[in-house]
Amino acid sequence: MEKDGGFLQVATERLRGGEWCHEIDRLSRQGLEIVLIKKGMIRCNFVLPRHLSDVNGNWHAGAVASLIDIVAAAAITSVTGTINVTVDFNISYFSTVKINEEVEIEAKVVGNQGKFVSVTVEIRRKDNGELVVSAKQWTVLTKLSPAMTPPSKL
Repeated sequence: MEKDGGFLQVATERLRGGEWCHEIDRLSRQGLEIVLIKKGMIRCNFVLPRHLSDVNGNWHAGAVASLIDIVAAAAITSVTGTINVTVDFNISYFSTVKINEEVEIEAKVVGNQGKFVSVTVEIRRKDNGELVVSAKQWTVLTKLSPAMTPPSKL
């Protein structure tokens, strides 16, 4: 067995969207490119597609939150190998992202205290590094593995 217990592979599959993936997650991650994945840290590039924008051509805040949740969950899975349930989710939006604009998304596990795991996520403009969104999420351990996740009803 691999040194990480196969957790990196599970985390990568979560980012790519396996059979267990909900349709809303598939829509939110379209265009996501995995750049780096290691234990406790994930970096991705993302080009905003039109279907995730609002009427003004900006990345819809709900779509941002969905993608943050996906990348954060994968970072946590890279450490724990499990699916965790979110108990606290804070997002600060500093700027907008336009259709076809590229950003870099980085998630880092910053705390692992028993059943609780915390992750931070930063989204920056790819061209100049400007911080667009900052998020922090606390989760609690469940007994589910990704293979046990029920199918979406969407």
